[in-house]
Amino acid sequence: MQNPHYILRPVSPPFIFLSLLAALILDLLPWGHQLWVPDFVAITLVFWNIHHPRRVGIGVAFVMGLLVDVNDATLLGQHALAYTLLSYGAIMVHRRILWFTTGAQALHVLPLFALAQLSSVLVRILADGAWASPLVFVESLVDAALWPLASWILLAPQRRPQDRDENRPI
Repeated sequence: MQNPHYILRPVSPPFIFLSLLAALILDLLPWGHQLWVPDFVAITLVFWNIHHPRRVGIGVAFVMGLLVDVNDATLLGQHALAYTLLSYGAIMVHRRILWFTTGAQALHVLPLFALAQLSSVLVRILADGAWASPLVFVESLVDAALWPLASWILLAPQRRPQDRDENRPI
């Protein structure tokens, strides 16, 4: 478990960029339309919006959404809207979520992922009248289940070494 009061090193902007790029590449892989495949970009965006909302904001989420829309050949703006709403919700609750352990954080980000899925489903319904199966929300559950692993991976470069210097107070 992550200690919510653990002091971390400052995050490197190139690491943020590389993590978003890696998430985009994972989303671009030809997974097919499987329900169990998580939305890696959504998980990464929510993580950075919670931990560093001033560095990764709604504008980054919008651009990432447009890139995913172009790749998936979906309605242009569908994922952009979903990721923008997701980022807005994550920024709104980022101070509260950071006080919880990663397991409790997963329960708090689950409604955010479900809201993003709901917005995508509503856009599809309004655009072409195609009703989606309720099983489409399984992706939100998978995203929330992967939250502790994603947090552990994305916080790894910021953790301080366990061997502390006896001369420093921190």
